[in-house]
Amino acid sequence: MNLPAWPGLSRRRSACLATVLTILVAAVFPAAAPGHEASRPNLVLIFCDDLGYGDVGCFGARGYETPNLDRMAREGVRFTDFYVSTPVCSASRASLLTGCYPERVSIRGALGPRDRIGLSHAETTLAELLKQRGYATGMAGKWHLGSHPSQLPTRHGFDEYLGIPYSGDMWPRHPQAPKSYPPLRLIDGERIAIPDVTAEDQSHFTERFTERAVSFIRRYRDRPFFFYLAPNMPHVPLFAGEKFRGKTERGLYGDVIEEIDSSVGQILQTLKDTGLDDRTLVIFTSDNGPWLSYGDHAGSAGPLREGKGTCFEGGIREPMIARWPGRIPPGLVCREPASTIDVLPTMAALTGARLPDHPIDGKNIRPLLFGEPGARSPHDTLFFHYRNGQLQAMRSGRWKLLFPHTARTMNGQAPGKGGIPGKYARLAVNLELYDLESDIGETTNLASQKPEVVHQLEEKAERFREDLGDSLQKRTGRGVRPPDRV
Repeated sequence: MNLPAWPGLSRRRSACLATVLTILVAAVFPAAAPGHEASRPNLVLIFCDDLGYGDVGCFGARGYETPNLDRMAREGVRFTDFYVSTPVCSASRASLLTGCYPERVSIRGALGPRDRIGLSHAETTLAELLKQRGYATGMAGKWHLGSHPSQLPTRHGFDEYLGIPYSGDMWPRHPQAPKSYPPLRLIDGERIAIPDVTAEDQSHFTERFTERAVSFIRRYRDRPFFFYLAPNMPHVPLFAGEKFRGKTERGLYGDVIEEIDSSVGQILQTLKDTGLDDRTLVIFTSDNGPWLSYGDHAGSAGPLREGKGTCFEGGIREPMIARWPGRIPPGLVCREPASTIDVLPTMAALTGARLPDHPIDGKNIRPLLFGEPGARSPHDTLFFHYRNGQLQAMRSGRWKLLFPHTARTMNGQAPGKGGIPGKYARLAVNLELYDLESDIGETTNLASQKPEVVHQLEEKAERFREDLGDSLQKRTGRGVRPPDRV
């Protein structure tokens, strides 16, 4: 701040006053602070659909290659104990974008074409949070937080959007979907770009969504930006672009994953070409585990038990990779528990954005992201609801406790083939305690051997129920907020 001497003041005193004013302006109006651009990194968030823990090369995938994701892990950090808040689409996405457990924002399950609810406009999304800091915000892919025009991404903080309002199987052409479903639409902004999506259209979605991400990065290279890329793959029905079909030993599923990996590679190359590589944080993860009933069209949970639609580890633990050259140490592996609910508060901390006034559940995991010495998970406990408000599981440190409920399993069942699913069997879950440090596959129930651990965890769960409820106990929490209703 260059100011002349004020009348009656020496130039030295004027300079001192100018310095004080500069500090005050920087504190009150951070965007005006010198060098502030460096504190507003670009942010790219890639959130797949039904990707399993074992579906990426650096997490043990076989039968196809993921060189770009593996390079991201070598040049950044790989989280081994990263969780979604629930093992199903809409609720998981609500958590990612609000930093809240899905029960808090009343988005449960997977919203369909006929549902008349969506994410409340009283919630603050990640896009809205970042717009307060001057970010350009864009999205491409699957939204799944309300399909009415008033509930689209452009009404929740995104400057632009290209994508579908819900899952690709909520489509009258899918063999497992009701024929009464309305046509699936591709939406550009708030305009219907394709009123009746075909299989050929779906085969180009990954390519088309990637092109929008690349275009956005190039167009906003001179200002801070946030782009949310949400591929609708590898959720069934599977579609791969022509140049990827028939390329892998794993079949169509492997082809789909290789196309997703190529998409990641295109984004990384664009960041390098535009000179934004060392100014951009890229995060890659997914919304829940693999839909196991689809057999050869489903992913893999690797060493984990079960998959999508359960609160066993295979349903809620996801691969997570983050890369930011110069800030995240290369080859870092984080084994501390963290969650998608932490993305919003962490990005707020990185950008200087102010957190929402209402309660959220996520924590700042910046120390874990940057590999700071002695960094530990900020969560004492993570909780997992499913099936219309049932508190089914919790993790605290090494311990995982499941509460009695009915789950589903493909164990002993005929697997699906060619896009037609097999049938799940019902699985009775008792009060079950697992030591995840020694038993990642949840094979040995220690509840009867460790009653003191069970008691301690149940006390924590009881306090959580007071806040967010538990339909297994017919409890309604005090901290639950309503959704948007059309």
